[in-house]
Amino acid sequence: MSAYPSGDIDREARGRRCAGASPRALVRAVAPESPADDAGFEPGCYVTSVDGRPVRDLIDWRWLASDDVVELGYIDLDGEEGVVELVREEGEDWGFEFEGVVFDGVRQCRNACTFCFMRQLPDGMRPALTLRDDDFRLSFLSGTFVTLTNLSAAEEKRILEQRISPLRVSLHASDAKVRQRIIGRHAQHGLDALDRLLAAGIQFHAQIVLMPGENDGEVLSRTLSWAWERPGILDVCIVPLGFTKHQTAFERSFNDPRAARAVLERIEPFQRRALACRGSAWAFAADEFYRNAYGADLLDNLPSAEHYGDFAMFEDGVGIIRAFVDDWERAERAGLMRRAAHALGRANLRVRYVAGFATREFLAPLVARSGMADRFAPLFVRNDFFGGNVDVTGLLCGCDVADAVRACAGEADLFAIPRVMLNDDGITLDDMRLKDMEKRTGARLVVVSCNASDYLAEIIDLAERCAPASDQHANL
Repeated sequence: MSAYPSGDIDREARGRRCAGASPRALVRAVAPESPADDAGFEPGCYVTSVDGRPVRDLIDWRWLASDDVVELGYIDLDGEEGVVELVREEGEDWGFEFEGVVFDGVRQCRNACTFCFMRQLPDGMRPALTLRDDDFRLSFLSGTFVTLTNLSAAEEKRILEQRISPLRVSLHASDAKVRQRIIGRHAQHGLDALDRLLAAGIQFHAQIVLMPGENDGEVLSRTLSWAWERPGILDVCIVPLGFTKHQTAFERSFNDPRAARAVLERIEPFQRRALACRGSAWAFAADEFYRNAYGADLLDNLPSAEHYGDFAMFEDGVGIIRAFVDDWERAERAGLMRRAAHALGRANLRVRYVAGFATREFLAPLVARSGMADRFAPLFVRNDFFGGNVDVTGLLCGCDVADAVRACAGEADLFAIPRVMLNDDGITLDDMRLKDMEKRTGARLVVVSCNASDYLAEIIDLAERCAPASDQHANL
């Protein structure tokens, strides 16, 4: 099951699996003067097969269309079916851009995971946000985590044939009873499939969602030992339980400093051994554990960038704080903070940067020492929409941001909204657009990057365009 996304799987959700329906890839765009363009393909038509074999997803497309001469089955804009031969030069791209990455509908979850975030959502969320995907193809193509509990023999054979590796697996616990209790009655099927695929050479990144009193403590140690014995498990990330106010099963996670430190201490021996034997920490704790364990002293206790290696678990909240801090310090050395303070001063602008409560322990001290705190400051927004222990920026909703902006509207001239709050269509998780938030607040809002070096450059550009004409060409 994938973690709850900062955007959503809108395009995948539109292709829910329909019984008996043949897969077909919707063409979203065609590159000019490409083989696809030369053959007459247009946006809105479909590719249905390659050399007579159905195209179920982007993996199939890459696998089947690897030759330089192919026969494509298609459906044109008039609904007419046909077959056409396409030829390309060696190394040339075919020129297709498809809608989504799976063409026969997303394989959905059949588990009953006690911690499932999708089942903790309030009523009325748009369908794309409540789609519980458990599709190995999305794991490979989009980095979601799957349990393998719905994997068929044919799909297992396909993974081996096409060498679909590495995949991302939701492990949670190796103990059969614990795993069944937290995942459901199909838990063992997934574990057996994982072992067979590992034995056949398929590699995995593994995730453990840690729940107090369930799979932590000695259970966690046994799970990590189990994973260590399987070299095909490239690494393991441990993330704390996230829960909303729209459920009754959970009241706590690892927000208590002692509980968070206990997890870090339990993981540490595995990290030491992995560094000695494999040159990598291998077992990675999500940033929340460090933040909860050290609070105001976080910056002094955050692991170095070397600890995270290639940041393979970045999208799962592992190493995001370290990457942000390093980027901030690079921006500081490059003079971006000085330039931002100067540009905002010339334009007489005060900017508040919207962020979740999860960023307080590192963003607040970084800004305070930056020299631009009188013109640029974070606006930490509490997530009342979801409640519980949800506090990351990517899960902020428009209603909470609008309320926070309205409460301090007189303290800033411009409010910067991180792009991670919005999906590809510019919509928040509660279906608001930037213009909706502006209408509700009466304030000026802009969308900016999440990386300090990027959003500071964007804010400098905005400020320079707002500065008096005589100042716009000043040497900053």
